[in-house]
Amino acid sequence: MIVAVDHVQLAAPPGSEDGLRAFYVGVLGMTETPKPPTLAARGGCWFRAGAAQLHLGVETEFRAARKAHPGLRVTDIEAYAARLEAHGVRVTWDDGLPGHLRFYVSDPVGNRLEFLEPLRMSGPGG
Repeated sequence: MIVAVDHVQLAAPPGSEDGLRAFYVGVLGMTETPKPPTLAARGGCWFRAGAAQLHLGVETEFRAARKAHPGLRVTDIEAYAARLEAHGVRVTWDDGLPGHLRFYVSDPVGNRLEFLEPLRMSGPGG
């Protein structure tokens, strides 16, 4: 029985690890987690924020994921978008998901990332 998503893997070209670290740690605010030594030899890097884990694996014939993407839940989405924009990241807002605020960005190698936050609905007395 499936109980959770453990991680999402995205691809990256050989030699892109320093740029990925700068983006995922320095811009997004994630923490790099060490890869097991047998996997570290393959290149790439792993990142975590809360329960969300992203693994960036080296792919020689790399092509950025332009449609496929992880959806990352955030809090205070407007402030988070402003943080990314302050780092020179292009934020593209999308209002196509009812009940949510969301935007897309691309990482340094062109992979698409979605960030979303559910809207708080005010009920009676709320």
